[in-house]
Amino acid sequence: MKAHVLAEAAVVSSEDVSGTAKSNAAFLSPAGGRKSERLAKLSVLMPVFNEEATVSHAISRVLGSPISLAIEIIAVDDGSKDGTWEILQSWAKRDRRVRAVRHANNRGKGAAIRTAIEHMTGDVAVIQDADLEYDPADYPQLLEPILSGKADAVFGSRFVGHPRRVLYFWHTLANKILTLAANVINDLNLTDMETGYKVIRADILRRLHLSSRKFTIEPELTCRLAQLGARIYEVPITYAGRTYAEGKKIGAWDGVQALCALWYYRWWDNRVSRDDGWATLEAVGRASTYNRWVLKQASPFLGRRLLEAGAGIGNLSRLLTRREALVLLDYDPQYVEMLEAQFAGREGVKVRKGNLNDASLYHDLKLENLDSILCANVLEHLPEDEKVLHGFFEALQPGGRCVLVVPASRRLFGSLDRALGHFRRYEGDQLRQKLETAGFRVIHQRAFNRVGAAAWFVSGRILRRTRLSPGQMRLFDALWPLLRLFDHLVPTPCLSWLIVGEKPAEAIHRAAA
Repeated sequence: MKAHVLAEAAVVSSEDVSGTAKSNAAFLSPAGGRKSERLAKLSVLMPVFNEEATVSHAISRVLGSPISLAIEIIAVDDGSKDGTWEILQSWAKRDRRVRAVRHANNRGKGAAIRTAIEHMTGDVAVIQDADLEYDPADYPQLLEPILSGKADAVFGSRFVGHPRRVLYFWHTLANKILTLAANVINDLNLTDMETGYKVIRADILRRLHLSSRKFTIEPELTCRLAQLGARIYEVPITYAGRTYAEGKKIGAWDGVQALCALWYYRWWDNRVSRDDGWATLEAVGRASTYNRWVLKQASPFLGRRLLEAGAGIGNLSRLLTRREALVLLDYDPQYVEMLEAQFAGREGVKVRKGNLNDASLYHDLKLENLDSILCANVLEHLPEDEKVLHGFFEALQPGGRCVLVVPASRRLFGSLDRALGHFRRYEGDQLRQKLETAGFRVIHQRAFNRVGAAAWFVSGRILRRTRLSPGQMRLFDALWPLLRLFDHLVPTPCLSWLIVGEKPAEAIHRAAA
């Protein structure tokens, strides 16, 4: 929900969307390994191309790996011309743990992995080549950092602390150069970026925006995880590399492509998530200057015991912590999990999962003795916004204040609003009336961000865009200190409303009566 504090303010160009959010610390598991309690199945993603000599043995080794999790193998035949497909079909018929999927034509390793992701049903995923260079006996140490709740992704390193087959110097040098480039570009300290053993939490992997078709899937996964802020661990693995005579397929040109891919996925196609709303959330996190300005306008009305209703991934929450009590509420379980990880150990901060449409929620919130509620660009997502406002009124102490930031002007409603899940945009008198009907006395109302209204109209009504990009957000954020000086002079509808309703002190007497 919370994508839109800045989404409503930051469309300053019509470029297409992409998104990164390294600052999100996205999808981090709560401290103490709580996430591991729900990890029951390992999905083995096995891209296969002309591996009839080894694929059957590879499947046997995977199914016999010494782990406690249930195993499923998603084997994707990437247009093999030998007997690979027949072998995979045979395995799928006699063992329900094996699923065989086929590409009619050879598309590349990355395309095969992306197909496997679409079919996986597990809680953790590992990429497993079918050529026996990587040993499934290493699964226990690869899984341990994720199962213990310490990591979101684990890379198996071929270059630290283990026996390995001695092979090509130039191939090893190329790997080290690519790893160095990945570390410089993404601010990491990996020892083996090109490793074929990457283990990733499935909930993360399903959301990643991946487009690689070839061996460039390795640098793309590395960039996406770094951009996401995922916790990456490395563990040593055994490695029995093949020679080219034995069927090794990667070559010098693949190394050049990988180097280009690192640049491309870090700075050009840097959208992290497949989900439009999440992509906008990621982009929103870029505009820290504007975030602080919005909070500065709202802060005179925010008290010491605050509820942030619809906290999302914490874009504003990080700026609200210096209080006696801060309750962060969201309905999305993954956002709640991220908030728990982000604010673990913070005194006075409580994270709650709750549905704002649930009337019983507000009775529970009343026990928090709230003196203020901040609901920033959430109300427009709720079908029964008036009931929610009544709930806010119930939850607040007498004299408490409800601070709303909402999208303005029905004329601006377009594809961006639909993609973001908006039911409506608000006119000023309509918003005031809804608050007063709920029992509030409106004590402040301000229109802002008129400069963004024209760009929102062009993007959402004419060009029919569905996402915001980090580039848009960064540009808007950089220009905002200047734009805000003459924002009130622009003769266009505003893009957003800031409105404050106060619960009258006499409400306690009416309640008692």
